[in-house]
Amino acid sequence: MDFIKLNDKIMPPDESAAAASKKRWDAIAKPLGSLGLLEAAVTKIAALTGSADVSLKKRGVIVMCADNGVVCEGVTQTGQDITALVAGNIAKGDASVCRMAAIAHADVTPVDIGMVFKADGVLDRRVSPGTDNMAERPAMGIKQAKQAISAGIELVCDFAGKGYSILATGEMGIGNTTTSSAICSVLMGLPVRDVTGRGAGLSDIGLEKKITAIERAVAVNSPDKDDALDVLAKLGGYDIAGLAGVFLGGAIYRVPILIDGFISAVSALVAAKLCPKSKCAMLASHVSAEPAAHMVLRYLELKPLICAEMRLGEGTGAVCALPLLDMGLAVYNEMVSFDAIGMTAYNPLGGN
Repeated sequence: MDFIKLNDKIMPPDESAAAASKKRWDAIAKPLGSLGLLEAAVTKIAALTGSADVSLKKRGVIVMCADNGVVCEGVTQTGQDITALVAGNIAKGDASVCRMAAIAHADVTPVDIGMVFKADGVLDRRVSPGTDNMAERPAMGIKQAKQAISAGIELVCDFAGKGYSILATGEMGIGNTTTSSAICSVLMGLPVRDVTGRGAGLSDIGLEKKITAIERAVAVNSPDKDDALDVLAKLGGYDIAGLAGVFLGGAIYRVPILIDGFISAVSALVAAKLCPKSKCAMLASHVSAEPAAHMVLRYLELKPLICAEMRLGEGTGAVCALPLLDMGLAVYNEMVSFDAIGMTAYNPLGGN
């Protein structure tokens, strides 16, 4: 997989569609720009899809599920069996994301991209049964990382072929805030302590174990900060690699992709490092309570629609953004224009 060639194949945003979307927003009988980030999101979708006629009628949630060898370092409260347990619950419709997705009219698809234990009803795209312990050796090989990325790209191709117009990202994997913090630290050049949080609720002692494990992983593996694939393979997880592929697939197949929380944002960061043009498909749903969540979104030059201090994962934050987009689109597609009500349109601030 040649990421330079892949980046070259990604079409740039359609500026004429973006201009047409902006013109439509400005013609609606309301103050200019008054829906803020909702207007920006709709216009970005128009530019991605090449049409100012934006509709998000069919939406899905891709939940990448994987296990991480670093859990043996005592960086989590639970064991790897919980990954399969929750993945199975998602498949049965019994997880938090399923309840929330039902409200947002979104289909949820859990994907085994690298779980240690299997679960019924989970889509099988397994690369390997979990990664190695990154605190002792590389988490995975380059070939495995590319396989997981390819799986994510192919999933978007499949969903696009089925008519899905927007996809939300989610993940499930015990230990994946550890791998995400490790990648974030190296790719953004930040101290490990500054980007590492308590995940699912670690104690002070647990947090110190987590920081120590990440620092050891970076020292042992010496990842090349200028090579995102190298960093991903040495410090990442299959869930992060698979989601990076989803973001790349969104750019390739012109499907907007909602970033969920910290882990999803780090996956987007990896995708942006591999193929900078892939940012055209990324939408930030919310900013999680993890300490580095704001940092990653700022680095990606994205603004979240929601600030609710969520940290559940599974795609729950991304799903929350869908009803907001629906409300924005209700105004965009159904609101009367200034001309229709016989009112003089507003001029942009500072205009003549």
